[in-house]
Amino acid sequence: MRKLQMVDLKSQYEKIKEEVNASIQEVLDTNTYINGPLVHQFQADLEKYLGVKHVIPCANGTDALQIAMMGLDLKPGDEVITADFTFAATVEVIALLQLTPVLVDVDMNNMNISLDGIRKAITPKTKAIVPVHLFGRAANMDAIMEIAREHNLYVIEDNAQAIGADYTSKDGSKKKVGTIGHVAATSFFPSKNLGCYGDGGAIFTNDDALAHKIRGIVNHGMYERYHHDVVGVNSRLDSMQAGVLKAKLPHLDTYNKARQDAARKYSLALGVNPNIWAPTICESCDCHVFHQYVIRILNGKRDGLLEHLQAKGIPCAIYYPIPLHSQKAYADARYNEADFPVTNQLVKEVIALPMHTELDDEQIKFITDAVLEYV
Repeated sequence: MRKLQMVDLKSQYEKIKEEVNASIQEVLDTNTYINGPLVHQFQADLEKYLGVKHVIPCANGTDALQIAMMGLDLKPGDEVITADFTFAATVEVIALLQLTPVLVDVDMNNMNISLDGIRKAITPKTKAIVPVHLFGRAANMDAIMEIAREHNLYVIEDNAQAIGADYTSKDGSKKKVGTIGHVAATSFFPSKNLGCYGDGGAIFTNDDALAHKIRGIVNHGMYERYHHDVVGVNSRLDSMQAGVLKAKLPHLDTYNKARQDAARKYSLALGVNPNIWAPTICESCDCHVFHQYVIRILNGKRDGLLEHLQAKGIPCAIYYPIPLHSQKAYADARYNEADFPVTNQLVKEVIALPMHTELDDEQIKFITDAVLEYV
């Protein structure tokens, strides 16, 4: 059996080596390291793939979230609602901009932000909602957009983990996640479904005026060299990373299908055990692209399972071990433990198994047998 890895980028690279190497060589040959042709080509390719008017590349996914909020002219003290159960970058940028983060619980069935939690958290100071499409599963965007319209709020999609996922609206129409809210941010961190070989990110929007403003923000607030029209930052996707992404983008749907197929095999094997909650996978499975495959261990043996798998050489991880409301940096007297029953339960139960495009049946069987053996 091939060595198990949480993410197997080396094997993935071997299959697209010529395409990736050609892109990198083009950058070296042309000496266009910043804002070169490959950046603009990748941007156009991604706009076409997503069906969105504007993609603005930037240096990383955290910058993408921050810049999206900067573009909306949110003011210090404005409240921004987001999920308690997610990676810290989502709340980090809210705090950095001196906005007020408002953390709410998540839904037990899909681990995405709770709709009731959003409704209860809205105050006259609320200006935006940041739904996170956690682990690759689309949040309930119909309901979130309806709440936002009712209260005149912005929706900023945190799409760092779900690029390529489809959201089917109540009317049957489909859109890619990240193209539904007012603006969205994504990450091209190497382990993402569409990852480069360093840091990278992008902002998406269909709003022409907002896109224009954001294009200035990412480049020191300049639209014309040495003319600084808005307060900006230095956050650009370099040409080599754009070249890698341009080479990988045509494979994204195939990569996501491989993840979905692996997830289906995992759930088929693990879902029969009453002590394991495994993701339910619908027939089309297009709403979930499985950036992570996360199960819940219901009999109190999660930590023991972690040690058991590690002893067998099976990589695994806990996403996430501490709720954001309990983190030292984001603790606040406004929060009551009773407001986060689902998150507080999830952090004791969740465990992520290896998930990537190169998983094979032998590896999946070895992993699932090891889980069932212990649980």
